[in-house]
Amino acid sequence: MVIYFLCTGNSCRSQMAEGFARHLAKSGVHVESAGIEVHGLNPRAVQAMAEVGIDISQHQSKLIDYARLRKADFVITLCGDARDHCPITPPEVTRLHWGFEDPARAQGTDEEIMAAFRRVRDGIKDEIKRFLSAQNVLRPDAN
Repeated sequence: MVIYFLCTGNSCRSQMAEGFARHLAKSGVHVESAGIEVHGLNPRAVQAMAEVGIDISQHQSKLIDYARLRKADFVITLCGDARDHCPITPPEVTRLHWGFEDPARAQGTDEEIMAAFRRVRDGIKDEIKRFLSAQNVLRPDAN
């Protein structure tokens, strides 16, 4: 199974989704993420994921690879921009949309901004677990 997560800049939400899916999926599930644009990996996304024991610090912000897009079993968009601007996929590719607020746009104190990242992180984790469970590829020891 190949899962391709897409977001606008591949800096926060899609990176967190990739990290969780790699961590929680059974072996044999191939997971990648990309963006319509490249915004670089957001350090707050790295921090939020490190808080739950997942290291995404070596991830790279990438543009959509059209060959990968066509070979994916699932293309999952995490923001409206990616959903609306994602290139056409073949009919055999299942497209899903999980809309999450952009934590990079949060304003306020550092703690308020990190709280936004944590909310989005936790919501993405819940969606990943439900999705992987429905596909019967959630690791039995996933937490």
